[in-house]
Amino acid sequence: MKYALSTLAGATALAISLVAGPAKAEEDGIIVYNAQHESLTKAWAEGFTKETGIKVTVRNGGDSDFSNQIVAEGTASPADVFLTENSPAMVLVETAGLFAPVDADTLAQVPQDYQPASGKWVGVAARSTVFAYNKTKLTADQLPKSMLDLADPSWKGRWAASPSGADFQAIVSALLQIKGEAATADWLKAMKTNFTAYKGNSTVMKAVNAGEIEGGVIYHYYYFGDQAKTGENSGNVELHYFKNQDPGAFVSISGGGVLASSKHPKEAQAFLKWLTGKGGQDVLKTGDSFEYAVGKGADSNPKLVPLADLQAPKVDATTLNSKKVTDLMTAAGLL
Repeated sequence: MKYALSTLAGATALAISLVAGPAKAEEDGIIVYNAQHESLTKAWAEGFTKETGIKVTVRNGGDSDFSNQIVAEGTASPADVFLTENSPAMVLVETAGLFAPVDADTLAQVPQDYQPASGKWVGVAARSTVFAYNKTKLTADQLPKSMLDLADPSWKGRWAASPSGADFQAIVSALLQIKGEAATADWLKAMKTNFTAYKGNSTVMKAVNAGEIEGGVIYHYYYFGDQAKTGENSGNVELHYFKNQDPGAFVSISGGGVLASSKHPKEAQAFLKWLTGKGGQDVLKTGDSFEYAVGKGADSNPKLVPLADLQAPKVDATTLNSKKVTDLMTAAGLL
């Protein structure tokens, strides 16, 4: 799948040293700027360290915060590896010329659909857009056939989203690429009229579950993660997959890249190869992140709808435009 500029503002990230097994000398360790889920990257780092003995220090933050921080730091960045939840943050760093090429052996482990043609970063996981709805309020025949249907006046006051998050902005980035600027601007204007804003996808799902709102546009794994625990925030929730190459069937790529300024490029490349190989992809299959595995021949958690069945639209990851999206959303009064 070929895919708001914020200020640094004193952003800090918690540094967590994850050491397991026979750790090597400090100079062999790597620093990861992590915008993925903390628990997932913790499991990845521990597995990699156990297998290789290489120390991994994880600094946690958000997609846009870290991408802008890396650009501000430039070649002085202490980071060796950057991991994201969504690809627009990877594109920002790539455009600034701050990634080293990913080793060919690593790229060979991931299908072309989940990496940019440039080879400057690679997909490590994926997540699907869904419409989470309250099954006590909506029946299957009442669901929107397309995400674009949510612009219809009949949906006023009935659906929700988290517009300030990188997740939803990535979805709008895909809409922009698929339908163009005019159609996207019109949809966002209608969204402003029709929807209810919440902070965070998990909060959207809780509101749907509680019956505060009939449905919401989120990513799939929030539902599966809650179901694997108590199910208290998803007991009344079902997921609707738009499919049919609809913008609402967008599959977002979580990326990984090695900084060109890395002081430990060999170890950094080894980490990326491990993530996209059997070790890292098995963490996705057996762990509690419920994100999709993207490695060749890798199996995702069996509870998930198979990637091949999602009928996702073709989106060029290298042209998803986060700056244009935030401009359009700001103009629509959503940010």
